[in-house]
Parts: sequence; structure tokens; C-alpha cells
Amino acid sequence: MPHSQVGIFALGEASQAHFELDVLSDEHAKRLVEALVELERPHSTVSGVNLVVGFRPSLWARLAPSGHAVQAHDFNREIAGAGGYAMPATQHDAWLWFTGPSYDVIFDEARDAIKTLRGLASVAREVSGWAYRHSRDLTGFEDGTANPSLLEAPEVTCIPDGEPGAGSCIVLLQQWRHNMEAFDELDEAAQERVIGRTKMESQELEEADMPADSHVARTELHDESGAELPIFRRSVPYGNVGGHGLMFVGFAREQKRLDRMLLNMAGAGGPRDALTYFSTPLSGSYYVVPSTEALLALSSNQRQV
Repeated sequence: MPHSQVGIFALGEASQAHFELDVLSDEHAKRLVEALVELERPHSTVSGVNLVVGFRPSLWARLAPSGHAVQAHDFNREIAGAGGYAMPATQHDAWLWFTGPSYDVIFDEARDAIKTLRGLASVAREVSGWAYRHSRDLTGFEDGTANPSLLEAPEVTCIPDGEPGAGSCIVLLQQWRHNMEAFDELDEAAQERVIGRTKMESQELEEADMPADSHVARTELHDESGAELPIFRRSVPYGNVGGHGLMFVGFAREQKRLDRMLLNMAGAGGPRDALTYFSTPLSGSYYVVPSTEALLALSSNQRQV
């Protein structure tokens, strides 16, 4: 069974940094992918820092080693919803995700990495995140409560053995800016109806009390038999007092789960997610996060050239 990149499941890290990169030209694309592969290997877990790398789906499909391609599409079109609401598409070519115990070690590793990639790609977006009250969003609600356990997470996250791209996964990356002033004007009961969970205990509201437009109701996915289709979330707050929100990081073995979640939130085929009235998406990208075997295969191919 191919193995996923270890940093995906490195829970409990206090700091994160996200870098979205654009390749400088088509002729640099292969060199960028190869450089990122080499970057991921020695830097992973150095100084307590984990590094996960991802690639624009169409780029990875073009450059992936034989047998490691993943069927996925780029985030090139906005997600259109009810009443003219839309989520932006801001697809980039590559994603670097650093996690660690403190920002100083992340800063050093990230600075070295970006220096190594100079001449191949430019940084299109950089966002630093940090743990807030252990595992809560800035709204005060616990984040990721529906995550599978670490024993179950690889099955949810990784493409199964025997399928194209086994061990790899797809990640949805979105930067959401919160309007905390508006959210704070709601009393706690109203906030709980927006989210669909109690604020302190993080318990889902009873079915009879769950609003159809609550965040829980719009983001919980089920198959035709009624079984839940989970997503493994590694989201983190970001920003400062003047501007802040959530960096959403959601992994799945099937891209259609992530697509469906976004459409539900936007109000396609149902009510628009109530949380979207208090938080605005600033970005939207999909990345293929290759298995370690795929990265090693590409690295081996590079050395043989």
C-alpha cells in the first residue's frame, strides 16, 4: 500500500505556513516539480517541522511518474450559488505547507525553501496560521470535530490501493476572511444555529433543532445509502486584529466530496450556508498531494536523466 505524506496527519502543531506558487514559465514546470520533490524529502520533520507539497492537478497529470497520475480537475471556475453568490477560483501551480511547534522554526525552513525555488516559481500567496484556544476557530467554535480518528483518517484521505494514484490525495485550500464584528453581534444561541453545534461542548444540535442552512447541515455529506462521506480537515486561523479568518485545508480521496461541499455551501440545490454571511472566501485552489512513492519515483527518474 503506498503511503501518504506524513505531515498530513501531524496533529497538534501550533503553527502553520502556506505558500502557493506560480511557475515562471512552462519550460520551468518540470524543474519546479522536481525541485519540490527534492525539497520535501530532506526538510520533512527537520527541527520539528513537517512539509507537505501539492501540485495543480493538471500539472501533476502531465508530469507524474507512470502509474501515479490522479484524476482531478483544477479550481479554474468560480463556484456559483444562490442569489449571485460565488466562491472565487484562484488556482496556482504548487502548494507548500509547513507545520511545526512554533513559527520561528517554520520561518527558517520556509525561507530556505523559497530561496531554493527562486528562478523557478514566484510566491502568489503566503498565509501564516496559528492555533487558537487549542483547536478552535476564531468564532469560538471547535474546528474539525467531525474528523475521523488518526486510525481511520488515511482511509478517508488517501486513494485506495489498486486505483490510479494510490496513496495520494486531493486537498482543497481556501482562505476565508471572517466578519467577527457581525458574528459577535449574535447571541450564543443564534451563533449555534449558524454553526449547527453548541459552542462550549461542540455537540451537534438535535435533528429537530438543526437549521437547514446551518454550517453542519450544508457541509455534512452522505452517499446514496446514507453513509457519511467524511473529509479530513486541518484548518487553522490566520491573520491579525485588523483582518483575520480561517485557512481551510480539507483532504479527501475523492474530489467530488469537496466539490459537493462547496456547492452545498454556496446554496446550489438548497439554502446557502449561514456561515457564508459572516465569512468571505478570498481564494480557492485544488492540489494533488502525491504519495511518498510517487515523489520517490519522480526523484529517481530525475537522477537517471
